[in-house]
Amino acid sequence: MPKQTFFNLKEEKRQTLIDAAKKEFSRVSLYDASISNILKTSGIPRGSFYQYFEDKEDIFFYLLNEDAKDRHEHFVSYLKNYDGDLFETMKGLFQSALEHSQERGKNDFIRNAILNMNYKIENTFAKVLNEETFSNRYMEVYHLVNTKNLNISSERELFHVLQIIVAVTMHNLVHSFARDLPIETAVKNYTTELDLLKKGLCKY
Repeated sequence: MPKQTFFNLKEEKRQTLIDAAKKEFSRVSLYDASISNILKTSGIPRGSFYQYFEDKEDIFFYLLNEDAKDRHEHFVSYLKNYDGDLFETMKGLFQSALEHSQERGKNDFIRNAILNMNYKIENTFAKVLNEETFSNRYMEVYHLVNTKNLNISSERELFHVLQIIVAVTMHNLVHSFARDLPIETAVKNYTTELDLLKKGLCKY
């Protein structure tokens, strides 16, 4: 996480550093990113950078965490718009993520993060529905989801349903970005898998 000195910066300077970091992480992955490029773009001295962040991973995961917060708000907003329909919500979010990723420039930040994912990146990216969210904001989500059409018997089971859907979503995002699929094709593939989950996989 950023040091307090970062939050003490004037808004304009703080945003300049954030934009420079997003630009670099949009150009290349975290592993290939250069602090020197971030400094050159932002016009911030190297010594000052280390007063704000420990290293490039520190600023990268700060940006990823901020993105996760935004995605949670979008998730809640979509749930409200779709009257609690979890599957329609996820379809809407998935398509929105693809459309957003096609806006070149700073939005390649998320594309690069997904295509170069490790456990830590995946855990942060999926923070919208992880254990922390489950503990802190779960009841907000639980009361928004229309559970009448779900074959679940407890709040905990809903949490696991969400985890399964997130795993399917992440897989489809990686597949779509890696193959550079057209949005229509990617959404069709994703919808097919969600529909299989809705129907169930076993005949009785």
